[in-house]
Amino acid sequence: MTDSSGGGEWYGVEPGGAGPGEGESGAVESGGAAPFPVESGGAAPRRVARVVLLDPDDRILLLHGYEPEDPAQTWWFTPGGGLEGAETREEAALRELVEETGITDIDLGPVLWTRYCSFPFDGRRWDQDEWYYLARTRRTEPAPRPQALTDLENRSLAGLRWWTSAELSAARETVYPTRLAELLRTLLDEGPPSAPVVLAPEIV
Repeated sequence: MTDSSGGGEWYGVEPGGAGPGEGESGAVESGGAAPFPVESGGAAPRRVARVVLLDPDDRILLLHGYEPEDPAQTWWFTPGGGLEGAETREEAALRELVEETGITDIDLGPVLWTRYCSFPFDGRRWDQDEWYYLARTRRTEPAPRPQALTDLENRSLAGLRWWTSAELSAARETVYPTRLAELLRTLLDEGPPSAPVVLAPEIV
């Protein structure tokens, strides 16, 4: 069973703390703008939980994805996915991490960032309200392996790898969120924010 009870290195922030309430869309930017655009009568964005998983050497685990109809179109991204049923965001983050990486020995920490994103993928447009949780693992899995991928994930995932902050900063490949290298450097230098940071919307 996945351990979400704390005990990891949280830089002075209590595990599971500093997150918006489950009924909220996240913190509001300092200028008072909504965290994501809302169209009158439109469907609410898909609720997503993502995991910024760090190993004992402060490397981050990213998945390598591609467009099913165009395998040359690739990108790197954090583990995570949409909520199922009555799941909380924390429960979804833990479930998705196990399904996509097979890693269970983790401590789930606070929400670091929230963002709205919208992008085309697999023939449709995806509108998402994403929360990014910090998590740490006590040991590095040299070759993490997915355990329970969906059909779409099987058709669009090429693998996983651990990245150092320096490697991520030097990467020329597409990474989402696009500011991840900068955000990771800030996280490692300063620790988690006292409240989740609302990232600028990304619409592709």
